[in-house]
Amino acid sequence: MSEEVGDDFDLVVIGSGPGGYVCAIRAAQLGLRVACVDKRGSHGGTCLNIGCIPSKALLHASEVFAEAAHAGDMGIQLGKPKLDLPAMMTYKENGITGNTQGIDFLFKKNKVEALHGSAMIVASGKIEVSLLAGGTRTLNTKNIVIATGSESTPLQGVEIDEKLVVTSTGALEFDAVPKHLLIVGAGIIGLELGSVWARLGAEVTVVEFLDRITPGVDEEVAKQFQRILQKQGFKFLLGKKVTEVKPLKASVKVTIEPAQSEGEAETLSVDKVLVSIGRRPYTEGLGLESVGVQLDVAGRIETNGFKTNVDGIYAIGDVISGPMLAHKAEDEGIAVAEMLAGKSGHVNYDVIPGVIYTAPEVAWVGLNEEELTQKGVDYRIGKFPFMANGRAKVNHTTDGFVKILADTKTDRILGVHIVGPEAGNMIAEAAVAMEFGGSAEDLARTCHAHPTLTEAVKEAALAVEDRAIHM
Repeated sequence: MSEEVGDDFDLVVIGSGPGGYVCAIRAAQLGLRVACVDKRGSHGGTCLNIGCIPSKALLHASEVFAEAAHAGDMGIQLGKPKLDLPAMMTYKENGITGNTQGIDFLFKKNKVEALHGSAMIVASGKIEVSLLAGGTRTLNTKNIVIATGSESTPLQGVEIDEKLVVTSTGALEFDAVPKHLLIVGAGIIGLELGSVWARLGAEVTVVEFLDRITPGVDEEVAKQFQRILQKQGFKFLLGKKVTEVKPLKASVKVTIEPAQSEGEAETLSVDKVLVSIGRRPYTEGLGLESVGVQLDVAGRIETNGFKTNVDGIYAIGDVISGPMLAHKAEDEGIAVAEMLAGKSGHVNYDVIPGVIYTAPEVAWVGLNEEELTQKGVDYRIGKFPFMANGRAKVNHTTDGFVKILADTKTDRILGVHIVGPEAGNMIAEAAVAMEFGGSAEDLARTCHAHPTLTEAVKEAALAVEDRAIHM
C-alpha cells in the first residue's frame, strides 16, 4: 500500500452522519478548508443509510398500507390492499440514495473534500486514512472533529446474525413479514420498527426489563402510548428479561424470566428477534488511546465545550454525552464549526425535542413531570385531548393529548408533551416558544389557524389557567 503526500486542512471531520456532514459544510461556508472522512461507501452515517431515513420510509409506507385497508370508511373503495414487500424495500432504498447523493452535491457545492475510508488519528493534527479504493492518505490539519456516531448495544450472551436475530439494521431488511416478531427493549427504535411489521401483519411481542415502556418519556404519556399500541396488537411483557436466545433452522427459541425476582421462566418460539436495548458510542479504530483522548465510564469521549483533553481534537454527536439524536448532533456540528471560525457557537440542551415516529406519534421537549418533581419545581398542567379537536375528530385520529407544564409563579413553559397525530411537527412550535423563554400565556394568545391539529396546543396552553374553550 502506498502513501500519498499529505494535504493541509483547517479541519478534518471524521464521520459524515448528520453531525459530521453539517459540521463540515458549515465550516466550509465560514471559509475553512475542510475534509470529511467516512468509512462507509456513502455519506450520511447510520441515520441516512441504516437508521432514521430508511426506518421513516418503511414507517410511512406501512402506514399508507394500513390506511388503505380502511379507505372504505371514507367512501373510497380500494379493496383489500396487497403487500409487495420487495417493491416497498425498493421505495426505501430510493429514499436512501436520494438523501446520500444530496450530501455529495452539498459537499461539492461547498468545496468540502470527501474521502471514503477508515481514519486513524496518529497525532494531534495528523490523520491516516485507509481508503476504500485502496492505498492510504495522510491528512495534516489544524483541527479534528470526531463525529463517528453510535452502534447498537449488544445483549450479553446473544449472537447477532442479522437474519433470525437482528439489530435495527437487519430489521430494515426482512425479505418477508415475520409471523411473530419479538423485540427486546421497549425503547424508541424497537417500537418504531415493531410498528412497521405489525402494520404489515406480524404479531409483535415486546420484552422490557423495566415496568414501563419508553424510559425517559413523561410517564402519563408513556402509559397512554402503551394503551394505544396494545389496541394496535402489540403485546408487552414488562418487568421481564431475556435470558436465552437460541436460533433454530427457521425460528428462534427465546427464554424469558422475571427481571427482579425469582419466578418461572417461559419460552416463546418466534420467527425473528430484534435486539433493541439502546446504542453505544462508536470509537473503534480511531487511535484515541494512542493520542491520549479520554473516555468516560460509558465509553463516551469526554469533552468541555466540545474540546477533548487533547489540543485540536473535538467531538460531537453520539460519541459524547447527551441524547443520541441526529438534530442534537447537527446543532453541535454547527456550534463547533462556528467556534473554530472564531464565532460563538452554542447549543441549548434544554430545548432539544424528541420524537417517536409511530402512528400516532409521540413528541416532547423540555422537562417531564417526574423530572420537575425530582427538582422540586412547582408547576401547573394544561392538558387537551385530540378527541376534542375538530380536525382530529373529522380525520378519525383522536388518540392522545397535548400536555403543557408551566412554572407556577412565572408561567414560563417548562415542558411540552404530545401523543397524537403529527406530534413530531407540532412540537416545533413548543420548542420555538421555549427557546424565546415563552409562557403558556404567550402560546394561548397566539392565533392558530382553524381547523388544525395545532389548535390542541393552544387549548392546552389555555388549560394551564383552566380556560380551555372546547373541553
